[in-house]
Amino acid sequence: MKFNKINLQLFAYDPQAQPANHTGSSTLTAEMKTFYDMVLIDEASANLVHDQFGQKRPIPANGGKTIEFRKFAPLAKATTPLTEGVTPDGKSLSVSTITATVKQYGDFVTQTDVLELTTLDNTIVEATKLLGRQAGLTLDTVVRDVLNSGTNVTYCPKVANGAETAVTTRSGLDATSQLTVKVIQQVVAKLRGQNAPTINGKYVAIIHPYVAYDLMRDPEWIDYHKYTTP
Repeated sequence: MKFNKINLQLFAYDPQAQPANHTGSSTLTAEMKTFYDMVLIDEASANLVHDQFGQKRPIPANGGKTIEFRKFAPLAKATTPLTEGVTPDGKSLSVSTITATVKQYGDFVTQTDVLELTTLDNTIVEATKLLGRQAGLTLDTVVRDVLNSGTNVTYCPKVANGAETAVTTRSGLDATSQLTVKVIQQVVAKLRGQNAPTINGKYVAIIHPYVAYDLMRDPEWIDYHKYTTP
């Protein structure tokens, strides 16, 4: 039996040796299509937090657009001892009201029947997702703006080189204003002093991640977490 040796390198592609009419990918641009991944990229959405701690009250159908809340004022302490046979002066009830008006928010996406029949992606499904996220973010923002419009406010001080400067107005806040452990303790003391009810035994604070970073860099926060497991 006889074996012949063949140099396979002779069959290798040599661009210099190809004829002038050689056809490559660069000459068939129309054949080079873009591949579309059918899995769409998820859109980053906000974490909705502002309305989860509030009380919700439904308005029945045909009940109007305004709802009224009432609150009775607490009675003062009765510290004077009673005298036998003498009827003490009674107290009068005092009630206050808070009203709120229902407002409607909404939006929609316009698209044609031609778009639905010819587009690559299911635009109806995607539009529904986007509108749902928009609705949640809208309601959360509306609730946040109402909370921020309150007048019972404690402002974070300006902090620079370890020194604190008090802030008394919203317009006085700037980039140096920081939430500190001291401020949180002051607010908790204020809430307790006003007999503010807790939620599951705790007071709730909603803060931005950047504010949380400032708080966790507070030396008092760091020292507290060194010796405890909160």
